[in-house]
Amino acid sequence: MEQTATETPQNTFSCQLCGLSTSYTYYGQKPPNTRAIVLLEECFVTKDPFSPDKEKFLVLGSACSLCNMCVCVGPDCSLFYTKRFCMQCVNKHLDQFPHQIRAELAKKKQSSKSGVS
Repeated sequence: MEQTATETPQNTFSCQLCGLSTSYTYYGQKPPNTRAIVLLEECFVTKDPFSPDKEKFLVLGSACSLCNMCVCVGPDCSLFYTKRFCMQCVNKHLDQFPHQIRAELAKKKQSSKSGVS
């Protein structure tokens, strides 16, 4: 199917773990309309719908640096520690993360277990 000049392609970000799906306005490290902001990873970004300020944006997610799966920044889906890691890769390679990261993840796992009745 040919695309005409009046049609605009819909860029959609989808987390492959939780299924979050939403449109994004930019992919990369330097979001448009921002002054001197360089993100630490190539990521999917959208304009902040709650702010009239054009410089405000939300980071939706990125690709896991190990398996390349597209994941959102939600704490159940990914972890950023120098690079983005999906939680599947984090759990698979947990012994390779620093003690502080492992302790924080253990604390989070413990609190989620106690919250379930």
